[in-house]
Amino acid sequence: MSAKGIFLRLAVSAIAALSLIGAANAADMSEEAIAERIAPVGSVYLEGQAPVEAAMAPAGPRAGDAVYNTYCMACHSTGAAGAPKAGDAAAWEPRLAQGRDTLISHAINGFNGMPAKGTCMDCSDDEIVAAIDHMLSL
Repeated sequence: MSAKGIFLRLAVSAIAALSLIGAANAADMSEEAIAERIAPVGSVYLEGQAPVEAAMAPAGPRAGDAVYNTYCMACHSTGAAGAPKAGDAAAWEPRLAQGRDTLISHAINGFNGMPAKGTCMDCSDDEIVAAIDHMLSL
């Protein structure tokens, strides 16, 4: 018998064995086995039926670089929508000339093309300030 014939017989035998194992498992008609096979894999709730689980809040204040890398980088690394690029002192100079409090207010409340808190609605004001400090340090 050739090697090809032996391989073919082994493959057919393996498939037959797997089929028999699957059939034996499916043949278990006990109430427990049936309940396990037809158990739901998830739940669906209509609005108001079950409480919505909120995403885990951060354990503590996030560092400025973490906030920047998650929320600010998209615009402040490319200059999108007129955002001053992080590390570009000339772009930040006119903003800093208005005063740090004004800069912080614009970042928190939004200004021109920048949305309030740069879309980080779960960021605290201190986290926004930390992100600003991080951008200015680059």
